[in-house]
Amino acid sequence: MKRLQQLATLICACVTFAGWSGSQALADGLGDPAGEIVLTVSGDIKVTNTDSAAAFDMAMLEELGATTFKTTTIWTEGVQTFVGVELQGLLKALGVDSGTLSASAVNDYAVEIPVSDAVESGPIIAFRRNGAEMSLREKGPLWIVYPYDNNPEYQSELIYSRSIWQLDRIEVLP
Repeated sequence: MKRLQQLATLICACVTFAGWSGSQALADGLGDPAGEIVLTVSGDIKVTNTDSAAAFDMAMLEELGATTFKTTTIWTEGVQTFVGVELQGLLKALGVDSGTLSASAVNDYAVEIPVSDAVESGPIIAFRRNGAEMSLREKGPLWIVYPYDNNPEYQSELIYSRSIWQLDRIEVLP
């Protein structure tokens, strides 16, 4: 029995250390924001760069990889070109693979987005529209945009309701 307890203790220590070092390695890769923080992600995330959240400046979001698509929206005139980080890429960088995103705007407006929406060629957190950064007045600096014209399922009231602009924080709920 004592030998079994020792073995269990050793296994727990190894698993804890492996989990910590893996998370630490990912956290080291996230870096610290040098500019103004434009997005804070908290909650059920595995990678942070603050005590309990991941804070991003614009350069950090761009470093996650920029995706571009053209689409029309119900809020703008004509075809728009959006550039941003895929929601899937952001969540992958933070170790998120399930749950719900509570996305909030600077005016505290909030929407819930299932993590299952974060698919390849799906929604992005846009930081540029038609080649320019977006001001608060222009629905920026961040706007969750779906490629509405590429998938008829994205042309619904439910998806439109998830397209939050002036985004500044996301809490990942289990």
